[in-house]
Amino acid sequence: MPTPPLAGGTAGPAALRPLLDTVLTALEQGATRRGGPLPAGGPDNATSRMRTAGPLIPDTGTGAENALRTLVTALTEGAADPAHPHCAAHLHTPPLALAAAADLAASALNPSMDSWDQAPAASALEADLTAALATEIYPHATTPDAVITTGGTEANQLALLLARERHGPVQTICAANTHHSITRATWLLGLPAPVVVPAPTGVMDLTALAEALTRHQHPLLVTATAGTTDTGQIDPLDAVADLCATHGAELHIDAAYGGPLLFSPTHQHTLHGLDRAQSVTLDLHKLGWQPAPASLLAVPDHHHLDPLHHHAPYLNADDDTEAGLPDLLGRSLRTTRRPDALKIAVTLQALGRTGLADLIDRTLATAHQLADLITQHPTLDLYQRPTISTVLFRPTGATDHTVATIRRTLLNRGHAVLGRAEAKGHRWLKATLLNPHTTPHDLHTLINHVTTVTDDLTEGSTPR
Repeated sequence: MPTPPLAGGTAGPAALRPLLDTVLTALEQGATRRGGPLPAGGPDNATSRMRTAGPLIPDTGTGAENALRTLVTALTEGAADPAHPHCAAHLHTPPLALAAAADLAASALNPSMDSWDQAPAASALEADLTAALATEIYPHATTPDAVITTGGTEANQLALLLARERHGPVQTICAANTHHSITRATWLLGLPAPVVVPAPTGVMDLTALAEALTRHQHPLLVTATAGTTDTGQIDPLDAVADLCATHGAELHIDAAYGGPLLFSPTHQHTLHGLDRAQSVTLDLHKLGWQPAPASLLAVPDHHHLDPLHHHAPYLNADDDTEAGLPDLLGRSLRTTRRPDALKIAVTLQALGRTGLADLIDRTLATAHQLADLITQHPTLDLYQRPTISTVLFRPTGATDHTVATIRRTLLNRGHAVLGRAEAKGHRWLKATLLNPHTTPHDLHTLINHVTTVTDDLTEGSTPR
């Protein structure tokens, strides 16, 4: 077998072109065979069908085209595809084609973002992009900055780490609606377990927060949420920031979901007070339509990131730094990492503010259309009007067990991917709408799928 060609260099594109044609054909054929948002038949069927692709480590290789065709087709056929309008369970976005294309370039060039000599242009692009996005979050700060992370979990952990490095073992105060990564971060960092205040309406209770701030000793770090995982609600950020200022506490805001609303003149008011936090998490692989990962942690002053600096002579020798080579190790806790800035930068430049705002506004409007359909339906109950693009609903009078069974039946039939959430003492079906191409017909069909399964279960028939 000849030595396989490389993706980079002047010969790389010629080697990639026929392989990409194979991949694109396999993606198309796999999606056609699947015919829905996910494969029917549940986990056993998906696993067995994937294994028909053959041994993964054969004695003799099958060749590039055959391996790509076989495995990409099988993976696509067995995928939960967020590009399908009925795949709406999680904050699992359908990536834009232009962002995926940019990600291909990043993979082919393979810059490693841990030293300048591995990523000369990519390091400059990342520095400019993170500064620009940090300025969106902190428009009045003199030297805001951000670091790119693998997701909201890593960004939240970094936020707590930086607070610990500033103040020692901080006591975190969060609400019951807070993402689980906050509790995990305190465990990983050896910090006290969070003090959890109630969120009876889905957002942080301000009276309970004030009591907690009064009762606990400093240093204190409040974590608020702009876009909760279960309901998409946004804590009263300004009021939370006021209480933090009154009690001398720091504030971190997890805006992994809701942060991109900054780009929408129609919806950015919902984030008022965001720039009062000492750190902010923002994901663009949610309401930003990027292939994962595409996340960041922003701070109002670049010096807040100083604790991340680390010395490894083979990557950032002192004399190299003094000679002007940028030191990249302080840009992450990771060493080898991808140039995720490229796909984000391509998207922002291609769409501009107005293009991104249109995607956001279109997606949020679709969520309200679904809420309207649910409100008008005689056998469905709506939890509340959507704050962002998450819609909770349930069949009228259904038990929590029935709601869970409806969801699993839809999965097994391959008809819809809906999430589940607990709110107001009940279990709800959760539609997290992130597909800007979703049509009213798609929404009607989704509701019909839910009501058909509900009727089947009510009539005692075996779920199909």
